[in-house]
Amino acid sequence: MMSKTLKVALAGAGAFGIKHLDGIKNIDGVEVVSLVGRELDKTREVAAKYGIGHVTTDLAESLALAEVDAVILCTPTQMHAEQSIACLKAGKHVQVEIPLADKLADAEAVVALARQSGRVAMCGHTRRFNPSHQYVHRQIEAGKFNIQQMDVQTYFFRRTNMNALGQPRSWTDHLLWHHAAHTVDLFAYQAGSPIVQANAVQGPIHPQLGIAMDMSIQLKAANGAICTLSLSFNNEGPLGTFFRYIGDTATYIARYDDLFTGKDEKIDVSNVAVSMNGIELQDREFFAAITEGREPNSSVAQVLPCYQVLDRLERQLNKSA
Repeated sequence: MMSKTLKVALAGAGAFGIKHLDGIKNIDGVEVVSLVGRELDKTREVAAKYGIGHVTTDLAESLALAEVDAVILCTPTQMHAEQSIACLKAGKHVQVEIPLADKLADAEAVVALARQSGRVAMCGHTRRFNPSHQYVHRQIEAGKFNIQQMDVQTYFFRRTNMNALGQPRSWTDHLLWHHAAHTVDLFAYQAGSPIVQANAVQGPIHPQLGIAMDMSIQLKAANGAICTLSLSFNNEGPLGTFFRYIGDTATYIARYDDLFTGKDEKIDVSNVAVSMNGIELQDREFFAAITEGREPNSSVAQVLPCYQVLDRLERQLNKSA
């Protein structure tokens, strides 16, 4: 029996959308048939490079295509919830890049509709899929390692509104609702225990960007594990997120897809999954869940507790402002 090719529309032809297109090239049985971007000419260029037939600046036009089974959203944060809802209402499976929303009520609305629609709805919490973090997760599942503390630094140099390719952004990024979401979700996922305590402090609000450029977050899980997260857009130095897992039997340091011991000895994680690329592994999970008719890891329902914590932190920060 021939298995049906999954037809996908991808919205957001910027730096992150291209990471997804590169990952999907390695996945059998999937074809990107429609590309949505803000600027038609730039979007056409990307579509030509990846052999995508349909190009538009309007997501509704892609959703109207009967052949489209699923949509991947790599659009600005502020659009995520509304566009996820539009995809589900159009009867399409949806994977939305992190964060699911920048308000708890919007995240809850997506989860409620996903449940009702019976479609696969997933959020791109990539850290669940990076081979480095998967390796640690398996150690925990096997009972060989328990987290006592996670120490995480998320550092960028972004005093102006630029994207990962150094191009001007059409929207403002956010330390709490975007960058902290990765770690808040990962900590609860790796600890295997819900977050019961959460505190935050932030530095001054940037006069032009209107957001805090520095933030510090403390978390505690029900099982006693703790997490300290430092975030900055002011850091002139190595960029990205660095995770230190301090446990009862080992210390692990994760830098993107690479993993090291606490003594900086490299751990081979090349056999953890079929790829070393977290984005590709995330996309593989999305397509497998559709094909197998099951809930994916990082479904919108699974990640909702993360946004409940972010909402608590935001209210705390607003109160102390």
